[in-house]
Amino acid sequence: MQSFLQQSSESRQALLLAVLVGISFFAGLGSAPLFDVDEGAFSEATREMIASGNYLTTYLNGHPRFDKPVLIYWFQVLSVKTFGLNEFAFRFPSAAASAIWAASLYRFTRTELGRETAFPATLFMVLSLQVTIIAKAAIADGLLNCCLAVTMFAVYTHYRTGSPASRYLAFAAAGLGVLTKGPVAILIPGAVSFLFFMQQRMLKHWFATVLNLRAILLFLAIVMPWYTLEYLDQGMAFVEGFLFKHNVNRFSSSLEGHSGSLFYYFPVLLIGLMPFTGMLFTTLFNLKKLLSEPLNRYLLIWFAFVFVFFSLSGTKLPHYMIYGYTPLFILMARLFAEVKKPRILVLWPVLFLLLFAAMPLLIPVAASRIEDLYILALLGSALRLTGTGYTLLLAGAALLIAALQFVPALSPRSRLVAGGLVFCLCINFHIMPLAARLLQEPVKEAALLSKSRGYKVVMWKVFYPSFLLYSHSFAEKRAPEKGEIVLTTVKYLERLENPELLYSKHGIVLVKNNEMRPRP
Repeated sequence: MQSFLQQSSESRQALLLAVLVGISFFAGLGSAPLFDVDEGAFSEATREMIASGNYLTTYLNGHPRFDKPVLIYWFQVLSVKTFGLNEFAFRFPSAAASAIWAASLYRFTRTELGRETAFPATLFMVLSLQVTIIAKAAIADGLLNCCLAVTMFAVYTHYRTGSPASRYLAFAAAGLGVLTKGPVAILIPGAVSFLFFMQQRMLKHWFATVLNLRAILLFLAIVMPWYTLEYLDQGMAFVEGFLFKHNVNRFSSSLEGHSGSLFYYFPVLLIGLMPFTGMLFTTLFNLKKLLSEPLNRYLLIWFAFVFVFFSLSGTKLPHYMIYGYTPLFILMARLFAEVKKPRILVLWPVLFLLLFAAMPLLIPVAASRIEDLYILALLGSALRLTGTGYTLLLAGAALLIAALQFVPALSPRSRLVAGGLVFCLCINFHIMPLAARLLQEPVKEAALLSKSRGYKVVMWKVFYPSFLLYSHSFAEKRAPEKGEIVLTTVKYLERLENPELLYSKHGIVLVKNNEMRPRP
């Protein structure tokens, strides 16, 4: 009877997590336009792949795109051929990969620590701010994090059990990761496992594992076909563009202006782990206690390596830190039952939502200190899109999260679920759709207008890959000539002589240039 009750309880937990995955990762997947630059670039490259029939090399705006390997594009192609050429199809592979990521997190944690830890660990992952955003993004990172999680879990399982199957799974998942985003998929597992095995005084075992011939052949069988064919097709342009520019140079220098200080990822962590940021501090305060167990040491080395490595990297982007979130979720879950004042944990999400609720008051203050015409146009549009209803909804959500903590009938875990769900709903169905309307709706509408009228467009001082996708056309990036149609922003509109306005919204303009050259 007790076994039946335990199974029933676990089934309810699994069902609840499945529902939360559906809400966080899949609900509203195709409702917002693609965000530039990344979503637009990945999706347009996939559209060009389908249009050309070349499934080996990715192109963007008619030029080879060596930013990432090919696996995510192949999955997007399959999705588009299944669901059609739309936002849902481009984002579905990321959501599906993130669901597998969540399932692997639950399975590993349940095996190692029991379902009482597996449930909150997976809950933290599914409802955290950065994960819920990345899981719905038509980019490679959802798939990469899935591959990284499976690799790292398999590595530890092999350490603990010596299972050959776990070793092969680690090498296979790493191979898929290398096909998704390149060397980082072996750098993180390789470095973390080396440091962990060294700390355990088992380096001999580490070398025996990583030098296993069958595992290496499995890895090469997954990775080498595409890399070999791509090199034969593109030659040194592929090596220089992918390996050196988009991998080596990302660490040694700031690529595409994405730089930051050594402290760049501290605020990223505080915001990215919302609404569970409070558990991060609980984890940090209990580091000494956590270090007593091998699994905790493995997880801490995993997170620490990611944090230190990318803090030292010349190129910094917020989503790099997600590579180290998975171990944090498990560590946070291990300590959740020991939190003495769990109600304090809601302070972070409440303040976050109240800050966004105050945007109609903060925007005029910010606008008074800004001279950039495009930013001013965005702020003006944001002020019009927000208002009393917007403020009341977010303020009400913040108060609801706080009030849930004082409902006697709810356990601390139930309050955690309820508060996390309210926060997730606000992000996915209120804040992100507003951002999409503000930033991307004008690009999509301008592209559809250009497509309907057959415009050949020049992008001047801007680059919106999603425009290419929605217009089904290429666009040159240069100064416009007389009579050409120009996509730009109001910031640069004054440099044109006598422009004919064809479309304008939220600072994005589509104009006809009636003079030979724009003013400098």
